[in-house]
Amino acid sequence: MTSVIGRQLFTQEIQQPDEDINLERAALYIALEEYPELDVDEYLNALDSMAAEVQERLPGELYPMKVLQTINHYLFADLGYTGNRTEYYDPRNSFLNEVIDRRTGIPITLSLLYLAIAERVEFPMIGINMPGRFLIRPAVDEMEVFVDPFHQGEILFTQDCEELLVKVFDRRVELRPEYVEPVGKRQFLGRLLTNLKVIYVNQKDFQKALDALDRILLLFPTVALEVRDRGVINYRLNRYTAAREDFEHYLKIAPMAEDAQLIREILEDLPEE
Repeated sequence: MTSVIGRQLFTQEIQQPDEDINLERAALYIALEEYPELDVDEYLNALDSMAAEVQERLPGELYPMKVLQTINHYLFADLGYTGNRTEYYDPRNSFLNEVIDRRTGIPITLSLLYLAIAERVEFPMIGINMPGRFLIRPAVDEMEVFVDPFHQGEILFTQDCEELLVKVFDRRVELRPEYVEPVGKRQFLGRLLTNLKVIYVNQKDFQKALDALDRILLLFPTVALEVRDRGVINYRLNRYTAAREDFEHYLKIAPMAEDAQLIREILEDLPEE
């Protein structure tokens, strides 16, 4: 029953305009399906308390770098939050409640924690899906300062980011605007759910992978590859009617896809339920 409630609450939250979605609340609704006894308000209150601690430490003159240094010291020195390098693909790293409790996570969830605290101290920040690394930065276009929560809140400037891009492209490139485009809240949640989808597929936990896909498609109903992937998962779960619906929808929205013929052949061989 609680799983249904979690899905309903998540659906309600994401039906708002992107800018009005409460990112950490939506992330906790994702976790509610995994943890039926989870008290969402308790974790929102925990974020409020953490932000209050940061607020007390802030200097009178709120220079941006001072704010970042204060948040960094509190999260990474005082509380000991750290990127989970040894168990990166542990699904717990993708659930905000676990990240708060265990004080470890992956780039997307540690960024979410950082964003939630920054928002509460009236220093709004945004996610940046830079190639090869997820970063955040102050929500001020002219301020080219980036923070890497996975690496202890490392503060990066344009030249630092270009050095990171060398490792991605194997050549020197400029930090183009498209490399530092802000990540919308739906995109943020989609990335979080995609992590879970991939983890659960690799673990062959197809029911949980299906749950992740269902929520991805609530966010982005017309993304063809997600529709196809849900068809594959439904097929693996012997849910042939649902698989047929997904594959037919996939062919409708992506009739010229490279695998369209393969999907047509699978459809022909699908058994009836």
